Amino acid sequence: MMNTSARQALPAREAAPAALKDSRGSVNSVVEEASRSCDMSQNLRKIRVRVDSGNRAWHDGLIKMLGNRAGLEMLSGGVNEIFRVEKVLEDLPDVLLLTSCGNLDSDISNIRKVRVAAPGVRIVMFGGAGAEREFLQYVRAGIRGYVPLGATVTDVWETLEAVHAAKACCPSALCVLLFNYFEREATSLPSGMVRQKLGLTRREQQLVPLIAQGLTNKEIANRFCLSEQTVKNHLYRMKHKVGADNRLGIVQTCHTQGFLL
Repeated sequence: MMNTSARQALPAREAAPAALKDSRGSVNSVVEEASRSCDMSQNLRKIRVRVDSGNRAWHDGLIKMLGNRAGLEMLSGGVNEIFRVEKVLEDLPDVLLLTSCGNLDSDISNIRKVRVAAPGVRIVMFGGAGAEREFLQYVRAGIRGYVPLGATVTDVWETLEAVHAAKACCPSALCVLLFNYFEREATSLPSGMVRQKLGLTRREQQLVPLIAQGLTNKEIANRFCLSEQTVKNHLYRMKHKVGADNRLGIVQTCHTQGFLL
């Protein structure tokens, strides 16, 4: 089937004088170029997308929503309560559209499995928790795009296209969270002197002022987009490093060493 440019060129060739037809093959070259363009458009490789979900409704809805979208080759994907990375390896899609299973730890685990087993597969998370801590943990785990529930077909398509082009994509409101997070990181610079004296890592030093303010483990976790267990692990190591029995002892030792004024 010939494209529009080719169809428009044919009448011009038929109406052209014989001298023009024979002059350096100008009209024929137009038709040949149009035909080549048609062949190239048909041979352009589509973006291969696999949908993995533990939710049948989400899985079927995404397949149906994107199935007729030009430029996409939708793979069957899977609907499993337990995510199986070996199934992703069988398809090796360009982009994996991974829907949230409703549990942050499981989502993070699934993302990391793909990043380790198939680092060339770019991951877009769909429908995950939109809170700051959860979103930033998705980013830290290795997603390249994020699509919230309620997104339009155009939103999903543009995200898949951007991620396939080695870009990152998320809603503008969540982009602001990324900037705020890195701004906080930049204003919590570590002290080489404290590390030398007490052996505290950069992250452990960032926790000390928050401990001094009386923040709970959960509040500290939310501030730095960590899990509560990670904060507990930090505190355990900090107590051993500075020789303290509790949180107050950590603060007092750091104050004695001039870290807290």
